[in-house]
Amino acid sequence: MENRFDVVALGELLIDFTQNGTSQQGNPLLEANPGGAPCNVLAMLQKLGRSTAFVGKVGDDMFGRQLRQVVEAAGIDLTHLVMDPAAHTTLAFVQTFPNGDRDFSFYRDPGADMLLTADEVPEAAIARSRIFHFGTLSMTHPGVREATKKAVTRAKDAGVIVSFDPNLRPPLWTDLEDARAQIAWGLSQCDVLKIADNELEFMTGQTDFDRGAAMLQAQYPNIREALYRRVLRQELETEVLRAEGAPEALLALDPCFETESGGMVLVTVRVAGLDPALAERMSGHRGRQEALGALAEGLRKRCPGLSVRCVGGELLLAPVREGKAV
Repeated sequence: MENRFDVVALGELLIDFTQNGTSQQGNPLLEANPGGAPCNVLAMLQKLGRSTAFVGKVGDDMFGRQLRQVVEAAGIDLTHLVMDPAAHTTLAFVQTFPNGDRDFSFYRDPGADMLLTADEVPEAAIARSRIFHFGTLSMTHPGVREATKKAVTRAKDAGVIVSFDPNLRPPLWTDLEDARAQIAWGLSQCDVLKIADNELEFMTGQTDFDRGAAMLQAQYPNIREALYRRVLRQELETEVLRAEGAPEALLALDPCFETESGGMVLVTVRVAGLDPALAERMSGHRGRQEALGALAEGLRKRCPGLSVRCVGGELLLAPVREGKAV
């Protein structure tokens, strides 16, 4: 039978509240952003022309309905999204620090995403996909953990490629040793691993991330490919981007940078608190995505030596050499 979906993902779908300016009284204004790592992956894949489906649970409340509307508009199949009238949609409040690090406060005790049951796992849809993707936020509690492991087992039995993102969020675990055990299980099951620097250090004790990645691949030979992100600290960011060929005009914007594989630089720019000149250029654009789209368009015009792509709420930059982006 032909595959129906390129990628099926299971996990959390929630609202990320981020600060977007202040009120006249000086209080922070919070923007309700659709969030959840598994669905973020699917949204990007849809933009690349892939067919995707999401498996999860939200509350049958204003936030759950908002999420359903946004995800459907992105083209993601939601046949297997459960709307639970007895549970609230999970909420996360995100604080972003000047160096780009983030702190999360979750309202999830319980949240609808952690109430997905094994009976609600669509085995046939998973078995007919090319890739199945999951993370550990759907492994923090026994019921949803059972559902996740059932889905992974079905994918592997059907010969589906399994992709795993540890996505460690310590506040959601009552015991970090349990988190370590569940991440280890995910590592033992996946073919493709996306892992961040803090997760590499958490699992290997290594601050040399190339060595840590090699350790994981040696310990888990099932992993065909490992992708990891190294977060750069403030004192390194400008110099690293300059070395990649970014123009001085971009450096003056004072964004936060992270490196990606292949010579890419991931640029996270906060919409709130931007320098006045950039804020003025973005006037008339609503929300982070549209604002970053405006920034990307401006950068392409001003910096012909730089490849600029807007991906979700972030920009991907690469120097153009001999007519091609590195």
